[in-house]
This record gives sequence, structure tokens and C-alpha cells, in this order.
Amino acid sequence: MPQVLEFKLPDLGEGLTEAEIVRWLVEVGDVVAIDQPVVEVETAKAMVEVPCPYGGVVTARFGDEGTELPVGAPLLTVAVGSPVEASGDGPATESGTEDSGSGNVLVGYGTGAPPVRRRRVRPQGVKAAVAVAAAPEAVVPEPEPVAGPVAVVSPLVRRLARQHDLDLRRLAGSGPDGLILRADVESAIRSAAEAPVAEPAVAPAASASSASSVSGGERVALRGVRGAVADKLSRSRREIPDATCWVDADATELMAARASMNSVAGASKVSVLALLARICTAALARYPELNSTVDQEAREIVRLPQVHLGFAAQTERGLVVPVVRDAHEGTAESIGAEIVRLTEAARTGTLTPAQLTGGTFTLNNYGVFGVDGSTPIINHPEAAMLGVGRIVPKPWVHEGQLAVRQVVQLSLTFDHRVCDGGTAGGFLRYVADCVERPALLLRSL
Repeated sequence: MPQVLEFKLPDLGEGLTEAEIVRWLVEVGDVVAIDQPVVEVETAKAMVEVPCPYGGVVTARFGDEGTELPVGAPLLTVAVGSPVEASGDGPATESGTEDSGSGNVLVGYGTGAPPVRRRRVRPQGVKAAVAVAAAPEAVVPEPEPVAGPVAVVSPLVRRLARQHDLDLRRLAGSGPDGLILRADVESAIRSAAEAPVAEPAVAPAASASSASSVSGGERVALRGVRGAVADKLSRSRREIPDATCWVDADATELMAARASMNSVAGASKVSVLALLARICTAALARYPELNSTVDQEAREIVRLPQVHLGFAAQTERGLVVPVVRDAHEGTAESIGAEIVRLTEAARTGTLTPAQLTGGTFTLNNYGVFGVDGSTPIINHPEAAMLGVGRIVPKPWVHEGQLAVRQVVQLSLTFDHRVCDGGTAGGFLRYVADCVERPALLLRSL
């Protein structure tokens, strides 16, 4: 007799608490192998394929494409120990044994069993299980409300309820073991907004009813990458006392040096961003205060030994910040090659959460959008970000004479807790000096 096992959305790491189903890779009735990817999900950091730790026949899927699920919510059920497996047409598993799956593991880890070709089959041994489990594919039974601790996994769900003055103890969760999902909170908010008002409120308040009364206009959900960016930028503005300084620099010699580097036959091309990244690592070696973070609870500044350089990249999914690890050990050429690799991964949506976290300083080249200047928002929990505008011909006094030079505006936003303006100004001035006289970098090579 086959055993039906439930596979829940695993912890995807990096503090992620939910994911959105982008595309199902299997259907009910398909045979899957241990650790075969069964669904593609989008987290707040990346697109990932989730492998199933069980081998057998898919009997149910929970959630349509576009549905957001918290970690621990059911993804699908698999019937293991079925006749099709014993016959050799599927993964050989035995109900109740260690070989029935690799366990509820993190994405990308498991037993490494070879994948098998997916088949639409309904073997006799699991036909009844499929028939029973297929019906509630996208609907989880709603248990009765119970007393005790509030069954909420996602901090986003708690925040949403708090924003709308909703008592979570009055809700019956539709998730497993009464888990309260975002859909439960949103349903309660809609019900509260549609309910008749018995008497006028004593004082006006910003709540869901006021938001729902706004008519017209397109509503775009703040979730996935867009939601993560919104949360991080809001937290940065809320927690970091930032200040910005800026300077114009003559980049004519930098552009000439780049052209000379790229004239070497057979050598890989060096981008302006790679040169600026190398300048940043040299500047951070001189001003390590800006390669730090603040432990607010301990009231301590933590100066970091490695430079993990983030760079802003605009993609179809939104703004992401891939991280070049140990950039302080690299050259302009090696940093540039890593930027190219990570940029391509960002465009194809294949960046992993680890490639999008752990940065210590961010470089933002908004000049690619044709603008001269900006006041960057610090990428929390970092302490600073360097912004770079477009490099364009402008009138400039060069060696006492008015000339047309390639000019760029550089702006530095920094956490005023980690340093004062003198340190920030010294960092920015050193960056500008290296842009104007790239030979200065030879001192640090």
C-alpha cells in the first residue's frame, strides 16, 4: 500500500520566510525522482527551483502559479512505495524506510539521485490516493479557531495585520495546523471593509477602509523583488541617519587609460564600472570606516575585514544588487569579469540568494540611465554607497585653460554614525583624484 507524504516549502535560507509560485514543473500524476525540481519559485532575492525530497507519484499540488506561500506551507503530496516504483519505471522507494526521500532539505542540497523522465501515469496502487488528494489541489481545509499562541510564520503577515488593526487571535488559519496565511489576513481585511458601520468612528484613522475607499487607479502588489526593495529602502531611511556629499571630477584620463587597456589584442575588455570598483576598494583600504555596519542593539560599529562589493543592476524583475566577494583581493580585470558574470545571471533570473546578500559597500552607476546626479539610499545594513553619474563632455578649466573634458559627478551617501564628514569627504576626494589621475592607483597595486 503506498504512503502519501507531504512536501512543505523548505527554508530557502538567508532569512527568507515566503516565496511565490512562478511555474509548476510537474503535474498531478507525474512520477518524480528524489531531489527532482518540482516547482520554480520567486523569493525576495532570486528565482530558484525547489527539489522534492521524495520519489514517487505526485498526488496533489497546493497553490496556483502566482500564489505566495510561507515557509512550512504544503507544496505537494507524493505517493511513495507504489507498484510503478517497484517495477523499475520510477525511483525505488519503500514506505517508511530511509530511502523514501532525502528529507526536507534546503534548495540545492540532497542525495543527488539522478533525475528520471517525468511521466503522466496513474498506477493502480496510487489511483485512489490521487483521486482523493487531487481535489483540494489549491484549497487547504480551514480548521476551527483555537486558543493559545498565534499560528503565524511570516513576519509580513504580522505586519499586514498590525497595519490594519487586525487581531490575529480572532482568525482561523487556512494553512497546515491552523497556520495563518496572508490570504487569511487579506480576506479578513476585505470583510471588515465591506461590513456595515454601526456608528461613526470617534476619530479618523488611516486603515484598510480608507485605502479601499480610493477608487480608480492600478494597484501593483509590493511583493517579490519589488517588495523586498521597498522594505529595505524604507528600513534604511528609518534607521540610518544618512548624509550625502558630491563632487565633479575630470574623467578624461580615466577614459584614456581604459581605451589603452582595451587596445591590447586578445585581452578581455575592462569596463568603466570595473575601474570604479577597483578605485573603491583602494579608497576603502584608506578609509575602512566606510566598510562597516552598525550593531544598534550593542551600540557598536563593526568594521569589516573583507570588502564584498555590491553593484546595482536593473532587471525585468526590478532592482537587484549582486555582490562581488572579496573584491579587495581582485584586479580591475578580475572584478570586471565577475561583474559580467553576475550581471548575466541577474538578467536571466538565476542569481542565488547568497549572491545577493552579504555586501559591505555598494557602487551604483546610475549614469547608464542618462542622469548626472542622485542621492543614493544606503543598502541596509551597509554604511555607504557611491553613486556615479554619466560621463559627458563639458567645459572644464584644465591647466589654467578652458577646455572640453569628460566630466562625471560622484556622490557618496554615508551613515553619519560610522564617521564624520571629514572621513566621508576624504574618501570621496580620493576616489575623484583616482578618476582624474588613474596613475595614483599604482601606489596600491
